[in-house]
Amino acid sequence: MTAYHFVGIKGSGMSALAQILHDMNIEVQGSDYEKEFFTQLALEKAGIKILPFNEENIQPGMTIIAGNAFPDSHPEIVKAKELDLPIIRYHRFLGDFMKNFISVAVTGAHGKTSTTGLLAHVMGGAKPTSFLIGDGTGKGIVNSDYFVFEACEYRRHFLSYYPDYAIMTNIDFDHPDYYANVEDVFEAFQTMALQVNKGIIACGDDEHLPHIQAKVPVIFYGFAEGNDFQAKNVSVTPDGTTFDVHVRNNYYDTFTIPTFGKHNVLNALGVIALCKYENLDTEAVKAQLRTFGGVKRRFSEKEIGSQIIIDDYAHHPTEIFATVDSARQKYPEREVVAVFQPHTFSRTQAFLDEFADSLNLADKVYLCEIFGSAREHQGKLSIEDLQDKIPGAELITENTTSKLQHHENSVVLFMGAGDIQKFQAAYEHSLQVK
Repeated sequence: MTAYHFVGIKGSGMSALAQILHDMNIEVQGSDYEKEFFTQLALEKAGIKILPFNEENIQPGMTIIAGNAFPDSHPEIVKAKELDLPIIRYHRFLGDFMKNFISVAVTGAHGKTSTTGLLAHVMGGAKPTSFLIGDGTGKGIVNSDYFVFEACEYRRHFLSYYPDYAIMTNIDFDHPDYYANVEDVFEAFQTMALQVNKGIIACGDDEHLPHIQAKVPVIFYGFAEGNDFQAKNVSVTPDGTTFDVHVRNNYYDTFTIPTFGKHNVLNALGVIALCKYENLDTEAVKAQLRTFGGVKRRFSEKEIGSQIIIDDYAHHPTEIFATVDSARQKYPEREVVAVFQPHTFSRTQAFLDEFADSLNLADKVYLCEIFGSAREHQGKLSIEDLQDKIPGAELITENTTSKLQHHENSVVLFMGAGDIQKFQAAYEHSLQVK
C-alpha cells in the first residue's frame, strides 16, 4: 500500500479527496501554504497531516497527487520526478477513482456545490454514497454503491471524467480568463455530455442546455411545460419551500426543502429526477430533502443582535441575483444589505454592468477592493468603476465595517469568492467591541 501525498491539500477538491481516501483507510498526508484556509478544519479533525511546502516532504514509496494550481516546476513535484515517483494530477486521479462506483457528476456554471451537497445527502439516505463537494467536504464509505462529485468546467477539467450520470444545472459565461464567450463554454459542456455513460439530467429552463446532444437519454427538469420533471404549485412558508412534481404531466409527489429561491427548487428537482431514474425509495428522498443543512459558504447564516449575517460564495452576477432573491423570500420584511468583494479583474471587467444590475437589487450596497488571483494581481479597472454604476454604493475596508451597524433588523449578505470572510470577521469583532 502506497502513501498518498497531496501537493496543495488545502484546495477545496484536494481537501475533499484526501478525506475520502483517509475514510477508506488509505494513508494520506499533504502540504500547502501556511496561510489559514477554511478547508483545513475538516483535515485537522480527521487527523490528516498537513505540512508546509518543502521538497523534503517527498519520500520514496509515495504516490503524488498534484493540485491543478501548481505547475510541474513546483519544488515538491520536481523532487518527486527525481525520485521517479508516480505523479497524478487531481482531476486525472478522480477520473480513475470513480470507475469503482456508479458515478454522478454534478456540473454547471452555477449551483454545482449546493446541488452536489444536496444529492449526496439525499442519496446517502437511501444507499451507501461516497461524495466529493467543492466546498472542501468529502466522505469515503467502503463498499459504497454511488460516488457523487462536483465536476468543474474551468479549463475544461471535467473532460477528464467519464461518469455514469451527469446533472447539468445551467450553462453561463464565466471564467473570462479562460473561455472566449458562452459558445465556448457550451462547446465544453457538449464535449462533456458525449462522455456520459448512462444518462444526463439537465435543466430544461436553461437557455442553452436544451441544445445539448448526447448518446444517452437526456431527462429535462424545470418549471416550464414540456420538461420531463416539472415543479408546480410552489408555496413558501417561513420553514422552506413546498412544491408538487409532475413526471411527464402526471402528478408524482409533493416535496419540501428547507431553503428558498427558485434556484433551490431547480436544484432539488434535478436531485429528485436522478433518484427516480435510479429507483431510489421516494419516501427516503422526501425525508432527506427536508433535513438538508446546506453546504459551506452557500447562504450560511447566523443571527447577531437584530441582524441576520449571511456568508455566500456568490461571485457571478447570476449567483448574486439568486442570493439576494433567497434573502428576500426568506426575510421579506427586512432590509437587504449587500457587501460584495469582486473576484478577479478579468471577471469584474467582463461583467461590470451585470454586477451593477444584480447588486442594485439589494437595498444598500457596500463594495470591497477587487480580489486578484494567483493568475492576475492587477487589472485596468478599479472598484470605483463598479461603484459608479450603483447609486448610493459605498466602499468598505476591514477598518470601516462598523458602518454596517446602522442597518438594524437587516439581512447583511457578505458575498465573494476571495477573502470576503475577513471583512465579516472584522464586522463581527466590531459588534463584540460595541
